[in-house]
Formats: sequence, C-alpha cells, structure tokens
Amino acid sequence: MFHFSGFNMMFPEGRSFHATYKCYSVSMLPGNERTDVEKGGKIIMPPSALDTLTRLNVEYPMLFKLSNNKKTRSSHAGVLEFVADEGKCYLPYWMMHNLLLEEGNILSIESVSLPVATFSKFQPHSTDFLDITNPKAVLENALRNFACLTKGDVIAIKYNKKIYELCVLETRPGNAVSIIECDMNVEFEAPVGYKEHEPQPSGSGQQGAQGTGGNNASAPGAALEEVVETFQGSGVRLDGKKKKESQLETPVLKKVLPRGVPDYEFKFGHIRFDRNIKPISDRGNDEAGGSEAGMDADSFHGTGFSMKKTRK
Repeated sequence: MFHFSGFNMMFPEGRSFHATYKCYSVSMLPGNERTDVEKGGKIIMPPSALDTLTRLNVEYPMLFKLSNNKKTRSSHAGVLEFVADEGKCYLPYWMMHNLLLEEGNILSIESVSLPVATFSKFQPHSTDFLDITNPKAVLENALRNFACLTKGDVIAIKYNKKIYELCVLETRPGNAVSIIECDMNVEFEAPVGYKEHEPQPSGSGQQGAQGTGGNNASAPGAALEEVVETFQGSGVRLDGKKKKESQLETPVLKKVLPRGVPDYEFKFGHIRFDRNIKPISDRGNDEAGGSEAGMDADSFHGTGFSMKKTRK
C-alpha cells in the first residue's frame, strides 16, 4: 500500500499471466530448423507475452500450465524464447501428443509456481532402453533441457540418434514439480513389455543325470558317437574282378558333442576326465591292425614269379 497526498492506492502483488494462442509444432517454426526445442520441455512464445510478464510480479524461472480445454488435458512447461509470431506458440511434438493437440488448435497458457522436485519415477515405453549402459546419467543429461515434470506425461529423450519415450509415473512433492537446480532422486520401473527370464528348473536335468550315471558315455558333457556311412554305393574294379572284403569301405565313427545340455554336477574349480571311453583314434588303429592280420593270413596263397631269369 502506497500513500500519495492523502490517497491510499493498492497494487496487487500476486497477479498471474493468462493468455490463449494457436499452437503449432516446432517443425512449423519459420526460419532454420530448431532441433534443440524438440529435445526438451520448453516452448516458444511471442514477444508480447514477455512484455506482459515483465509488468507482472511473476516468479522466476517462468513456469506455465498448458491446458487443452476441449480435451481436458493439461501439462506444464518452461519457456525457451519469445520469438514466435503474435498469436502463436510453438511446442515440441511429444508435448502436443500428450495434450491431444493438432496444428492450429487453441492452447491456454497460465503462469504458475511449482514446488521443487525431490523424487521422480519413470517407466520406459520400450525394452530398448535397457541397452543403455548408464540410463540414469543419460536421463540426467536429457532433463537439463526440461524445466518441470508433470505426472502422467510421456516425455521423449534422444540418445545416440534414437528417441526413447518415458512415462512419468510419480513426482514428489506434487503432481507437477520444478526440476531446475534441484536434488532429485530418480527411479525406473520395468519397461513396457519386459518379461523376466524365469530360471529353468534343474530337477528334470538332475534326474536325467542321475538316471544315466551308470553309463559314462551318455553323461552330460560326454562325447556321443554317431555312425556315418560314406559312399553307400558299390564300387566296380576296372579289371572286372570283385572287391575283396578288406577293400570294402568301413563305416566312419564321428564324435558329436551334445548341444544345450549343461553339466548339472559341475563343481567350480574341478576338472573331470572320463577315462572309460576309448578314443576313436585308438579304435581305428586296433581295427586296422586286426584287418591287416586277417589280410595277411588270407591273401597271397599262390607262388610268386620273378621277371628276371635266374642263372643256373
């Protein structure tokens, strides 16, 4: 209250800013492309708004409530610049999507005062967010372009040329908070569509290992033998004679390791050697030795002739 020559004059101290504008996305902003506006949560207003705000006793930083009265949707944002055309304002695309606004719709803007944030909780809309090495650091860096958060909004952040959408599940101490120069705790909810991998019950695998404990060849991790027959057709000699039994092709033993069968009895720090299984290479030598002995016993029963005549 002020006194001027006996008159009492009172000036209101809590007057707020309120105006309506036609809203457009940042892509409709004249001039060069403004990708920095899409990365944050701030809007662009006309110069007349700045002139009106300077005449009012508003708190800094300037925060505004954005309302779409036709759809009864509201959100909060800060202001980046006052360079828009008169009667227009420009918003990030994700903010227009939250407010269910289309190009040229009427938007109501009102100046507000919000409490400083102490806690917030986010839920990513895609499991791709889990591929980020340090999601809290990425989110902290992205929130530097935001002025406030509103519960229920779906914000969009850009990282490595990819856009990630996160839903604001909770904010404290209110449903809308200011995040400028604050110490805020951040938590993450499981992403939409995320399913925890249930551990496979080991009972069936252990029972299978115990049931085959007597047979070392079928134990988990042991080598399995598979008979592979090559060249199953019959061969013909050029001289017309039949093949001898020693010249017939023998089946080949192939060592096959089982896939996807873990060793449930494995103990860390122990190495087990199964010596009951005979190496296939040794079997081949034994079979070859036996066949050579039989061949020596059964073949070359006739007498030999020398092409060189012996002198008498």
